Amino acid sequence: MTSDDTRPDPDALLEAVKQEESVQQRGKLKIFFGMCAGVGKTYSMLETARSLKAEGIDVAVACVETHGRSETQQLLEGLPIIARKKYEYRGRQLQEMDLDAVLARRPKLALVDELAHTNVPGSRHPKRYQDVLELLDAGIDVLTTVNVQHLESRADTVRQITGITVRETVPDSLVEHASEIELIDLAPDELLKRLAEGKVYTSESAELAAHNFFRPGNLTALREMALRLTAERVDHQLREYMQVKHIAGPWKSRERLMVAISASHLAERLVRWTRRMAYNLDAPWLAVFVETSHQLDEREKAFLVQAMSLARELGAEVLTTSDENVPRALLRIAHQHNVTQIVVGKPARGLLQQWFGSVQMVNRLIQGSGDIDVYVVTGDKSEKESERPFTGFLRSHSSINQYLISLAAVGLTTSVNLLLLPLVGYRAVSLVYLFVISILALVAGRGPVFVAAALSAFLWNFLFIPPRFTLYIYSVEDVLTFGMYFIIAIIMGTLTSRLRSQEKAVRSREERATAMYTLAREVASAVTMDDLLRTAVKQIGQAFSADVAFLLISPGGRLPSQPHAASTLALSEKEYGVAQLAFEKDKPAGRFTDTLPLADAQYLPLRAPNGVVGVMGVRMRDSQRPSLDQQTLLETFARQVALAIERERLEEEAEHTHVVVESERLYKTLFSSVSHELRTPIATITGAATSLLDDKTGGNRAVRTALAQEIEGAADRLNRVVENLLDMTRLETGKLKLNLDWCDVSDLVNVAVNRVRGDLANHELILEIAPSLPLIRVDYVLLEQALVNLLHNAAVHTPPGTRVRVQARVDGDELLLVVADRGPGLPPDDLPRVFDKFYRAPGAAPGGTGLGLSITKGLVEAQGGTISAENRANGGARFIIRLPVGNPPSVPQDDVTTEVMP
Repeated sequence: MTSDDTRPDPDALLEAVKQEESVQQRGKLKIFFGMCAGVGKTYSMLETARSLKAEGIDVAVACVETHGRSETQQLLEGLPIIARKKYEYRGRQLQEMDLDAVLARRPKLALVDELAHTNVPGSRHPKRYQDVLELLDAGIDVLTTVNVQHLESRADTVRQITGITVRETVPDSLVEHASEIELIDLAPDELLKRLAEGKVYTSESAELAAHNFFRPGNLTALREMALRLTAERVDHQLREYMQVKHIAGPWKSRERLMVAISASHLAERLVRWTRRMAYNLDAPWLAVFVETSHQLDEREKAFLVQAMSLARELGAEVLTTSDENVPRALLRIAHQHNVTQIVVGKPARGLLQQWFGSVQMVNRLIQGSGDIDVYVVTGDKSEKESERPFTGFLRSHSSINQYLISLAAVGLTTSVNLLLLPLVGYRAVSLVYLFVISILALVAGRGPVFVAAALSAFLWNFLFIPPRFTLYIYSVEDVLTFGMYFIIAIIMGTLTSRLRSQEKAVRSREERATAMYTLAREVASAVTMDDLLRTAVKQIGQAFSADVAFLLISPGGRLPSQPHAASTLALSEKEYGVAQLAFEKDKPAGRFTDTLPLADAQYLPLRAPNGVVGVMGVRMRDSQRPSLDQQTLLETFARQVALAIERERLEEEAEHTHVVVESERLYKTLFSSVSHELRTPIATITGAATSLLDDKTGGNRAVRTALAQEIEGAADRLNRVVENLLDMTRLETGKLKLNLDWCDVSDLVNVAVNRVRGDLANHELILEIAPSLPLIRVDYVLLEQALVNLLHNAAVHTPPGTRVRVQARVDGDELLLVVADRGPGLPPDDLPRVFDKFYRAPGAAPGGTGLGLSITKGLVEAQGGTISAENRANGGARFIIRLPVGNPPSVPQDDVTTEVMP
């Protein structure tokens, strides 16, 4: 039996295939890599470019720095050069690569020298490597150069070797995703020779560089780093090749790393160290911050934000959690994410640090780690903070006012104790001090509490413990009491202060949760898109004290030039360009980001499951950088709003689809009804006309009369269909114009009855018109048509001989027009639907469009009236029109008129 141990991991294969497809869709990046300046990276890049141009490749020079080297300048001759963009900075004219010009030119291959270069403030991106990423996303291949000291994960090591801090760095992930890396290697002695000949820098700069950076030991170490990184890159390429080619290899078990980040200067070093280790192990890694009740000051917040941003940039999965027990929280996350190695910072070796828990925290982590390896990484001596552990304990974000309040409280308590001393004794005085210390801990930080506890202990000893006004304590009992007092005072103050800090932290988390809940609730209750965005602007503006703007994509997939009307942030043309960039690149841009950070506001793409639905712009009114919690909450708000927007649009699409389906159904019903109604009279007219043309029947007068009557009846039927369709069209489009005037009700009823006299010839018609009916202000023609429709409906849907009654009377301040019959009546379940378009009662005789009652309802309601239908108690249906009665004088009429028409 064959073992499955040699089979490759299918997930790894799928990942390799996806990565290969992703590379094929983007532009290709080739990096000319060296240990330092002067090894010939730019020279080799230009030689490659000239060879490709000779092969017919469209090559363009986007940015190449020759540094005055004539041999490099000669290689530029004959290559198309895209003019650079000029910027004015601090009174100087500087030139940078014109990214827009390169994108507009769209060469197949662009040359971009010095990948780690920092752009002039005001450029689209702070770093040149970000310009390169945009070129690659546009499908443009790029040749570029970079030195090993500019890699983010190697910056600390380079500083240790050379003593020089490298400010311009690029993320390691950019190098990892390069299609090709060509190592430009040169022996240190040969490089020093080139330096002395002035082929690297000018003579003055070369002499200075030779005594600083370009020392033989430094160059040898940098060369080793470049060779090692290139070898690691080749090893990774070999593994990828083995995966794609299904070659068995040792990839089944995989390491997973986790680095614990704190608000410390050491955090960035830990991130870089973990990144290097993760790359060497080809392992995913996490960066975790445990939030405790300890409140961070601005300096600590800056350390934390920088470390978190660096971790994201280097490819880590960043997580935050809340717990007072940091080792427990780290181990919990490690077990949840199957972490095999944890990286933490090495605490200081001072006694106070051990006392206050830093060393103990690491020890507890190691003891509880089990099978998880723990790496403890130290910082450089040059990196150590000037602040000592003891001062760090005292610094608890307490203002000078809190220290003054603590001193004043101790002084006042001492005065009170001096008055109480003759009454209670010196030992009871200590209890008063302890009580005050406990109260102070509720309003002050650890520093003021510690100072108050120490000062109260000193005053108690000096002023109250015998012998008074000395620091000597003769009694062993008093020595023990004094020591216990000092310890208890410190513990009580510290614990109370810690509980207060925890309460503040819990309240802060509660406020964030409440803000999220409020936004979710308000957004969910929004009925329309305008309500949704108005609510989002209000909630986000209140939560962050900010001006907010929303730009939602149009049906054509473009971003509108103006924000939504509910927005409180107005966008200039420049700000709109930043929002457009955030939308196109699907990444945050603007203030506090790495893309156009000089913008006034920060713009976040609104990502939904089906894509980006728009952009949210936020401008903090205090202009301060948001904390990590605020930024996370803001991004969460953006995701919530994006989901709500997509939900609203899906509902609109579903409603539109429903309307389309309903319209299609009505169209089919109308087509079926109208085609039948038109076909029948047309057939009648055609048949009658054919008969009239026949010599046998044309000469018979009686036959001609009968045929003419058939034609007339068919024409009336056609006219009725057309009038119904026109009336329904006018009602649906709102173009029905009323010609209101005072009308006589009796005359109106009689005219309507005369119009349907032929339809009701086989029915018993009874008219009941009350005397002295007032005039009503209506459209005479439209109301007459409504009555005709009701009478025609009674004639069609009741059997011959059925009694049909028409009544006109006043009921309170309303005029009632009633058409009742003794026919089969209406199905009780269908009563609410009798006025719907195309409604036909079950078992109804064929014929008719099903529009008569719907049109009648529209005509009545257009004149301010109502119409209803009901079944009569002894059988039959009754339709009641109610119209408001006006104030003109009534017209005298005879007594109630009852007319029976056989």
